[in-house]
Amino acid sequence: MLVLGNLFIAVATVIDYVLVIFMFITIARAVLSWVSPDPYNPIVRFIHNVTEPVLYQIRKRLPMMYGGIDFSPIIVILIIIFLRIFVVESLKGLAGFIG
Repeated sequence: MLVLGNLFIAVATVIDYVLVIFMFITIARAVLSWVSPDPYNPIVRFIHNVTEPVLYQIRKRLPMMYGGIDFSPIIVILIIIFLRIFVVESLKGLAGFIG
């Protein structure tokens, strides 16, 4: 059962890293929305292409735009924090229970 416990820890760690990276990319997207970046810059396009599918789904379900301020990045960050606490910690706890 030690191998299964290590598998759960590895999966939890990978999920945690992916969520943290996506959270930083979402924060970068929010900061970029305050300035006028070059839309043809490859980094700006990458950040936009990575975050837009998730932000679009949030905007579609919860129209959270008041006074020209888009609150969908805040919702995404809160969802990421929830997933890090619920999913990652649950997997780590399960790994501890098995191992």
